[in-house]
Amino acid sequence: MKILKYLLFLILIIIIAGSIYVATKDGEFQVEQTKVIEAPREMVYNEVNNYKNWENWEPWSQESEDMVVNYFEKTKGEGAGYMWKSEDMGDGQIRTTEATPFSKINQIISFDTPFGETSSQVYWEFEEAENGTKVTWGMKGEQSFTEKLIFSFQDQSISEMMLPMFDKGLENMETVILNKMKEYNISVDGIIQHGGGYYMYTTTASKMSQVDERMQKMIADVSSYMEQNNIEKTGNPFVLYNEWNDEKGTAIFSAGIFTSSEVITPAESMILNDYLPNQKVVKTTLKGDYKNLKEAWDKTYAYILENGLEVNSEANPFEVYLTSPEHISNPAKWVTHIYVPVK
Repeated sequence: MKILKYLLFLILIIIIAGSIYVATKDGEFQVEQTKVIEAPREMVYNEVNNYKNWENWEPWSQESEDMVVNYFEKTKGEGAGYMWKSEDMGDGQIRTTEATPFSKINQIISFDTPFGETSSQVYWEFEEAENGTKVTWGMKGEQSFTEKLIFSFQDQSISEMMLPMFDKGLENMETVILNKMKEYNISVDGIIQHGGGYYMYTTTASKMSQVDERMQKMIADVSSYMEQNNIEKTGNPFVLYNEWNDEKGTAIFSAGIFTSSEVITPAESMILNDYLPNQKVVKTTLKGDYKNLKEAWDKTYAYILENGLEVNSEANPFEVYLTSPEHISNPAKWVTHIYVPVK
């Protein structure tokens, strides 16, 4: 009997010692992963801010065969969230506590366990990077006594378990975002009558590959000139191609904005005024990145040839930009109209 008492006493000492060890063990943790995604910061932020996007890239549901997700009434911004049920992954929920466009998002994630509910902070940071957006996904919190006890018998720490999941999630997100940016649609709308009108413009010569970049600055210069001189804007920005050479890969083009009437500019001004006549044109609509413009132009000229039309060589073709990269981050949503004058 004495031996049994000693054994029980020894076991009690071990339990107490173990409990003290677990209780005094540091339970604070923080794990984060960072990735640079070649996409605008606004677009990356919006991808994370809307929980309905998460099913396309977060890794946990992809590894579970029985996860059922129920969204809150609000799915993006502060107060948004969703909850899930799964025998494989356990039950839980996540909700947004702070959303600051387009720099950070803070969330609370909670798990229902046999030992009660546990919660941690999830945070996202979005920074401008040279080639896109640097996105950081992190989680921090403090383990309960039970969690510390459980992880004392695990081969991996929380950080070692979470880092591969964060890394996989960011990889998936990058693929989803880049695919969204690549989406585009071209439709040849056919013959219309374009009304023309007066416009303010500036002209330059460049390589065809530099037109997209240079025209944005030129349009900004024209816009600033019109604002400084109280000149009314009556249409969307456009580029008029005075001349292009496919063999040399060069173009002479004007970037302009329509105005309501003729404007006489000073002799030394780089911003000038001209008039585009009312004319018959073939119109094509591109919804997508400017890199798809060449294909849109090719389809326009193919339509002209297939329908026995003749290009008006005395008039210049032009593009009108209905959207701006400054206001719409996703290139797949940019809208451009192409107009080729025909006889």
